[in-house]
Amino acid sequence: MFWLLLIASGVLETVWASALAASKGFRRPLPTVVFAVALVASMAGLAVAMTALPVGTAYAVWVGIGATLTVVWALIRRTERASVARILLLLLLVASVAGLKTVS
Repeated sequence: MFWLLLIASGVLETVWASALAASKGFRRPLPTVVFAVALVASMAGLAVAMTALPVGTAYAVWVGIGATLTVVWALIRRTERASVARILLLLLLVASVAGLKTVS
């Protein structure tokens, strides 16, 4: 259960990071509200997950999920360009996060 909560919190990190960019410096109301709600929910989920999971592993997994999905979302939306190096590094990040989960 704590791992699922951590994964959901990592997905919410992607939501708040994308909404933050879309808020254009908090000048757009809807993305700003989405940012605030997703940020609070993401942090709350991380905090709860950290009560049962190793802190370093939980944080690394949370950041890894959020960073990876944020880049993937930017690639899908074509706001960032894909490259072989970028894809390989994302795969390495995913493998590292999976490895941390495996050894915890």
